[in-house]
Parts: sequence; structure tokens; C-alpha cells
Amino acid sequence: MAYESPEYHPAFEEYCETIFELDEDGVDVIQARIVERLQVSRPAVSEMIKKMGEADLIYFHGTKIHLTEDGKNLANQVVRRHRLAERFLTDVLGLSWAEAHHEAGRWEHVISSSVEDAFLRILEDPTTCPHGNPIPGTDYQMPEGASALSDIEVGNKFIVERIPEELEFQPGLLEFLEESNLIPGENGKVTAVSPDGTTTVEVKGTMIGVGAFASQRILVTT
Repeated sequence: MAYESPEYHPAFEEYCETIFELDEDGVDVIQARIVERLQVSRPAVSEMIKKMGEADLIYFHGTKIHLTEDGKNLANQVVRRHRLAERFLTDVLGLSWAEAHHEAGRWEHVISSSVEDAFLRILEDPTTCPHGNPIPGTDYQMPEGASALSDIEVGNKFIVERIPEELEFQPGLLEFLEESNLIPGENGKVTAVSPDGTTTVEVKGTMIGVGAFASQRILVTT
């Protein structure tokens, strides 16, 4: 049976999830980063952060925000259910990456532990979401030698491993990556790097230009 965190307001779940994902992507979690990610006002974030502190879900170390044990448990639960929902929506129902990401944002707040267990049975215990991000509570291990796509030298081949959460919030990017077959498990080859940081790759015989922001974050192995 999956771990069941005490029931919290969906806003608490969303903020714990955001803090978890920012930290997972190596971003220092300060209020400004939460404002950017959630696209809400600074006063609204300040008020919610105050409430989360009172609920013992977060604590501060200087200006940086960290999850308490209760906050981590809640974040793990929400992220786990979001990523399982994405996997179900893409693998079983055939939704696109972008559709699944938005729909899973709704499902994550209402999935029960019994439904979560059913997902695991149907999906045969997946360890990542469709974008390669680890599902909390699994035995996922990032392959050794993983690096950013931008670090791969021209002429070298690569395998896509992971599309970090940060890229899922860039308008149109999930659609572009899925349509271009830049998906976990797919092979490619770097063919050129432009002065502006754009990395041109060949995937399934098609040349694709990946901007600097994305190429510096997409994780690959060689």
C-alpha cells in the first residue's frame, strides 16, 4: 500500500510539489523562483509561504526555502501521483506529453492510495514519468555519466535520458520535443553548435535545432 500523507489543502500540495521540483532541478528555492514557476503574485506567494511555515511544511535557511520532513512526505506523494498519472495518460490513454502534463496537474490532488496502487499494477511499476523524471519511492537510478545535451561535442552520439521539470513549464516545448522524437530512450547525434548556443541534432534522419535554454537542461548519456 502506498504511503498516505495527512490531508492538506491542494494549495499546500502544489507549493510543496513546486519546491520539490525546483530543488530537484538544482535551482535555489527562493520566493522569486516560486513566483516564476507558478505565475502568481509575490504577495500571494509570501502569504502562502507564511502559512506553510505555520503548518510545519517548510523552513528557511537564510533566504532559501526547504521542506521539513512533513513537507517532503507531502511533496513525494503529490509528485509520485502526478508522474504516475502522466505515465497512465500517455501509455494507456494515448494522450500527448503536453496534454498528460496538464491533466496530471488535476489528477495529482484526487488520486487515492488504492488508485495509486492500481496504477502501479497496470503500468508494471514504472520508475520514471514519460519525460524521464524519477517517480519518488521507486528504485530509479540516474545512469552514470549523464550530462547536458549542450556538453556533447559535435559528431558525438547520445541517448536522451531525462527532460527536467523546468522544461515542462516552457510554452510549446513539450510538444516540440515529443514531435521531434527528443524523448527518453531515443538516440541522436550532435551535428552543429551555433554561436547563440543552439545545438543542432539529428534524430531519426531529421535535423532539429535545440535552443540553449533547453540544450543546457536536457540530460543525455553517450
